[in-house]
Amino acid sequence: MLVYNGRMSLPLDDRTLAHVQAVVVNKLRRRESFAFTSNVDGSEVVSWIGPSTPIEFVYSGNRRPLLNRAWLELLAESASSNRGLVIVPEPPDQLDAAPPMRRPVPVSA
Repeated sequence: MLVYNGRMSLPLDDRTLAHVQAVVVNKLRRRESFAFTSNVDGSEVVSWIGPSTPIEFVYSGNRRPLLNRAWLELLAESASSNRGLVIVPEPPDQLDAAPPMRRPVPVSA
């Protein structure tokens, strides 16, 4: 669960939370403020997150998930946009994806 401003809580699975945490901590480490757009009970809520915003990352499990670099990049890109950090679906990790199949190239004599 992501808890911020001491009053807003957003239930997230541990995998999503780990990715959001990496992006949020990176922004705050650089002392950058940003908007955070979330969907709470069917309504879009936009919050302002800054270095002085109280924030907690509460995990239900005891093991941190591996991070997907492609997803981190998408989340970080959204955090730098006007709309702010928006949790988007996880794309396939480029490092884990199978390489594309290549057709054999005919060899001319």
